[in-house]
Amino acid sequence: MDQEHQRLYGAYATRDPRFDGVFFVGVTSTRIYCRPVCTARTPKSANCRFFTSAAAAEKASFRPCLRCRPELAPGNAPVDGAQRIATRIADRIGEGLLDDGAGLDRIAAEFHFSSRQIRRIVRNELGVSPIDLVLTRRLLLAKQLLTDTKLPVTEIAYASGFSSLRRFNDAFLRRYGMAPTRLRRSAANAASSSAPERLTLQLGYRPPYDWTGIASFLGTRAMTGVECVANDAYHRTVRLGARTGWIRVTHAPDRNALLVELPHALTPALPALLGRVRDVFDLTARPDLIADVLGQDGRLRDSIAANPGLRVPGAFDGFELAVRAILGQQITVKAAATLAGRFVTAFGEPIETPFAFLHRLAPTAQRIAELSVDDIASLGIISARAHCIITMAGEIAAGRLRLEPGGPPEDTVKALVALPGIGPWTAQYIAMRALRWPDAFPKEDIALRKRLGGVTGAAADGMSQAWRPWRSYATLHIWRSL
Repeated sequence: MDQEHQRLYGAYATRDPRFDGVFFVGVTSTRIYCRPVCTARTPKSANCRFFTSAAAAEKASFRPCLRCRPELAPGNAPVDGAQRIATRIADRIGEGLLDDGAGLDRIAAEFHFSSRQIRRIVRNELGVSPIDLVLTRRLLLAKQLLTDTKLPVTEIAYASGFSSLRRFNDAFLRRYGMAPTRLRRSAANAASSSAPERLTLQLGYRPPYDWTGIASFLGTRAMTGVECVANDAYHRTVRLGARTGWIRVTHAPDRNALLVELPHALTPALPALLGRVRDVFDLTARPDLIADVLGQDGRLRDSIAANPGLRVPGAFDGFELAVRAILGQQITVKAAATLAGRFVTAFGEPIETPFAFLHRLAPTAQRIAELSVDDIASLGIISARAHCIITMAGEIAAGRLRLEPGGPPEDTVKALVALPGIGPWTAQYIAMRALRWPDAFPKEDIALRKRLGGVTGAAADGMSQAWRPWRSYATLHIWRSL
């Protein structure tokens, strides 16, 4: 056995939660693959094979464990550029963009690659082809829905991304050696003849997780009417394509997971919806790797020890986050929240939800691009910022600017800074949250520079090189310590 095999086997044998979702274990004697935290009896080392993804394990003809449920494993945080790109490509594939022959070409265009390059990146980093990857993701989502909900099997097939019930049944039987109805019968929830009004699904993370910190961050920056933190839960309205609704997210520390409650009407958008929630709450983070790098700096060591589960809050929608960032330039967080509330009330569409504090959908870039500067300035927003928001909205509506995880973040930062009214700080902040760039660093930030000894931005940038590729997390630690 080589050293890498023994290292992974040691992590598996000790049920080390740091590796949950980082690799999967295929047991050759049973042809079942598990998460490293599975509570089943540990097999002999010689009977174990290790895979970097669930898709690779299934490609090798292993079936998912019904005890540890690989579909609940947290995603693997990308460490370098190739992994980050592969992860984001996988997310776009998982949203159902391969339903037609042009799907891969569209994804390739988003990332400024050819479809051939996309195939090579996915295969090199994840060990499977894009088609194998999308099939695994669809089946694992279906497995979760069969186990955790009372949705009819037909609806589960479509919600998971299959174009027909027959294809779903065939794929499930071929991969897992059983019909979907057999798994439903063995689950705690029996099938229902009608769809439930609400679903609750869980999304896993690697502990520790600072729920209080991320909920506080999101709550103080919430756009009134669109989102709110209340009763220790995060709520927001949702627009995904033609689908609208709401979500409620709570913490389940005993499961190392967040619980996502949503209305039945959003099930056709589940892959994209769950991906957005993972981004908002930074569920793929690797606290162990981040602490190993940042903990070496004495200026961060105390914060790392006090907040080992700190996360960088993401964004449900990049345009929404960017508007909020522009409105917050050079004013207090509270004042920015007031302006954001006026903006949403004026330009957001009304929506009915079970929660009195959720009553607006966030304005779209297409809607804002049609406004005049006076339309926005009438809300008490200075004209320069109104012009900035409209210009940015026009770039997004035209498809020239994408504020979502994916392509090279450095290029997007340059494009943002080129817009009137967006400086380097705002661009880096948007990159940190909307682009999910773990190495964003707003070196111009006054509080950050003060914490580093009152240095210049250039000096702060030089000092930050030791924190790469986790400078976004270092920034949050410094802000938290202040």
